[in-house]
Amino acid sequence: MFTRPRIIPVLLVDDRDLIKTVQFGKRTYLGDPVNAVKIFNRKGIDELSVLDIGATKNGKEPDFELLKDIASEAFMPLSCGGGITTVEQVHELLAIGYEKVVINTGLIKNPELIMRSAGLFGNQSIVASIDAKKVKEGYKCVIEDGREMIDITPVELAKRAETLGAGEIIINSVDQDGMMQGYDIDLVKSVVESVKVPVTAIGGAGGIHDLKKVLHEGHAHAAAGGSMFVYYGRLKAVLITAPSEEELTQAGIYKEI
Repeated sequence: MFTRPRIIPVLLVDDRDLIKTVQFGKRTYLGDPVNAVKIFNRKGIDELSVLDIGATKNGKEPDFELLKDIASEAFMPLSCGGGITTVEQVHELLAIGYEKVVINTGLIKNPELIMRSAGLFGNQSIVASIDAKKVKEGYKCVIEDGREMIDITPVELAKRAETLGAGEIIINSVDQDGMMQGYDIDLVKSVVESVKVPVTAIGGAGGIHDLKKVLHEGHAHAAAGGSMFVYYGRLKAVLITAPSEEELTQAGIYKEI
């Protein structure tokens, strides 16, 4: 456990719209991502991640114009992913204000991108994102926004990512995505125990208790989420929000030194 583990809202973008998915399928339109960033500024969050889930699928490069708009409004550290295929794109994203770039499909289809980018810009700038799905024999990884399953386990892919030079790993449960019923603790723990770099868990957060559980029981270094930061209540009314520092301290997630 860390004294102050990072709590990271994740904004999903597709064709410039802020959306939220359920198990990488059903999508709900939520509004303008730039407006969401302005609200998160007031919440004092630790970090914000912006993932363009349509870019790779549609063969597009990162939407630099939108990402510049977001970076110009954000007061917190930023990471972004989606459509990143070249070292030049990584350089541009870092130059416009993103501390980290997130690479998912490229981890399988263009591993040299991670190795070269880590060598040029530092391991801390490169995040490997792994999407995992339950199968009969355990877990397998998926790429291309969940459309293509590959014959490799999350643990194997995490080890490969670390060897290539990724300075951080995100482990995402496709099955828990958007369900708001808790993280897949076994999945998270297995990845954390297989590598030495920090691991961020995502997929399933419904409230503060889920954040605490994945940090304490899953031993994740950071807890990320989508739905719990954009929905409110049983009927899932759209509300951009985040737990306060006081709430996180009372829950035992933040610990005073």
